[in-house]
Amino acid sequence: MSIRAIAAVDLGATSGRVMIGRIGEGRLELELELVSRFPNGPVEREDGLHWDFGALYEHVVAGLAEAVRREPEIESIGIDSWAVDYGLLRGGELLAEPFHYRDARSERGVAEVHAIVPFTELYQRNGLQFLPFNTLYQYRVDGRIADADTTLLIPDLIAFLLTGTPVAERTNASTTGLLEVASSEWDLDLAERLGIPAGILPPLVDPGTVVGTLRPALAERIGKDLPVIAVGSHDTASAVVAVPLTNSNSAYISCGTWGLVGLELADPRVTDAAREANFTHELGVDGRFRFLHNVTGLWLLSESVRAWEAEDGASIDLPELLAEASAVRGEIPLFDSNDPSLSAPGDMPARIAALLGENAPASRAAFARSIVESIAAAFADAVQTASALSGREIDSVHLVGGGSLNPLLCQATADRTGLPVLAGPVEATALGNVLVQARALGAAPATLEDLRALVAATHEPVRYEPRG
Repeated sequence: MSIRAIAAVDLGATSGRVMIGRIGEGRLELELELVSRFPNGPVEREDGLHWDFGALYEHVVAGLAEAVRREPEIESIGIDSWAVDYGLLRGGELLAEPFHYRDARSERGVAEVHAIVPFTELYQRNGLQFLPFNTLYQYRVDGRIADADTTLLIPDLIAFLLTGTPVAERTNASTTGLLEVASSEWDLDLAERLGIPAGILPPLVDPGTVVGTLRPALAERIGKDLPVIAVGSHDTASAVVAVPLTNSNSAYISCGTWGLVGLELADPRVTDAAREANFTHELGVDGRFRFLHNVTGLWLLSESVRAWEAEDGASIDLPELLAEASAVRGEIPLFDSNDPSLSAPGDMPARIAALLGENAPASRAAFARSIVESIAAAFADAVQTASALSGREIDSVHLVGGGSLNPLLCQATADRTGLPVLAGPVEATALGNVLVQARALGAAPATLEDLRALVAATHEPVRYEPRG
């Protein structure tokens, strides 16, 4: 009974990491080893907010080289990242640094797109909730697009730089707004109407497809000639693979910078009610639909802590702050965690205080409690709406990702939903990445249900019961 090894590149909006996944062939064994972790985030340039993509790519390559050094038996590489952002290429060369989705330019794109195609029609075509940074809004105002011959979302861009093969993995492509919800194919008519050259959209591939093998120079640098396998390259698609759902009545929350709250469906439910509730139909692995709503997640807390640290000139012990926050008694003031004023980087405490007005807490512990409870309230509202829209009576909530390490958030979510919360695994995204690769290599079960059973058997969740 051998152990198979796989490299997973998992890129988030605030940090990235390279991990080694090991899976036992013929037995229940699944584990991850962190190889490298590196910062990621927005950088201000003359023309707006960008990603420091050159640094990000170098971190990825260095991490892969270290992974192979540690584990020479690695068999493949998979890449997942946040959604919607992209790079434009001409002749295989990147035209400029990719823009960051929080750059203000997309606001103009929203107005221009909706003047051509009203949102009601867009929703019928792509099934996507309205988010002002969806890729089609960014494309509309990107003056470089006329000079490009290819556009690639971030994980596909990294895969291209590694292999030379330009493709679009479907789960992430579904976040662009240019994928038909009915067919899961590019909507070329919509692209033409919006002035987006259809020729720049690359061929679509499904999770589990071998994209290509490392370019010779990179194989030498990394230390091995390896295939790159498409996974659920939208990080939430990978995370949902590893949510140990026990039945169709379980909701999930993938919580990090964002909180993605919803259900897994076999078929889309593109209704007026779903559109009005701003519920999306993003593709998952094996053609499933992630019927969910985006809630601003731990971004609110991390940005607040960053502001306080800058004010103090010293680091803040987050577990200690959360322990103090959990001890706060009395009525907790809430705010709308999805308020547009909270979307950009900057002085988050001041903006939250403006929403709370005279109810803004004086102490940081009480302020942190207000943030966590407001996020949990938004989670509960989304769970309730998912239940109503789907006709399913939800009996439990699985909370995975970084938020599963936050006991205050997990308990608040249980209290506000009135449902048990099963927290973990924290590394759901990387686990899902590894599992899809392993399945493609013949080293993991064939069905999503069996993959999830493997996760459940190897990563026992922490259970939070709702308090009356």
